[in-house]
Amino acid sequence: MRRQGVGSLWEQFQRLKAELAAEGLFEAGRKRGLPAMPRGIGVVTSTGAAAWHDVMTAFQRRAPQVEVVLVPSAVQGAEAPPALAAALHRAGSLAGVDTVLLVRGGGSLEDLWAFNDERVVRAVVACARPVICGVGHESDVTLADLAADLRAPTPTAAAELAAPEQAEQLRAL
Repeated sequence: MRRQGVGSLWEQFQRLKAELAAEGLFEAGRKRGLPAMPRGIGVVTSTGAAAWHDVMTAFQRRAPQVEVVLVPSAVQGAEAPPALAAALHRAGSLAGVDTVLLVRGGGSLEDLWAFNDERVVRAVVACARPVICGVGHESDVTLADLAADLRAPTPTAAAELAAPEQAEQLRAL
């Protein structure tokens, strides 16, 4: 027999969320600000993901002066959590990278489950650079979103939040 209702994944999500919140991993006071004029952005996502294309399109349109480095990782399936954790560590240690984006397009709770894995959440918190998480669509919220220094509703929005528009910077000068 199984309980009727939200399901075991949702219950698992809520249980882990409460444990990690009790440790302070989602506290606003531990979150870092973003650099005003980043030189480089590390993007953790899948090489074939639409999210990668969307992020690059946004940077080319808004901030072509910013160097963007792809740090590839699986974003779905059993191999994704350790791969994402390792990619976050790599991205945070790259010379010239000021901010790290963790992005993936939308999907079901099961599709996005890797971003609710404790290893990924802890890697977001431990990343040497501020992390913007843009996973899923506006209504999707993962534990990685809650741990990130900034949550973006979509991958494109993550890119837009990471770097000011070049025209704005030129006007300011």
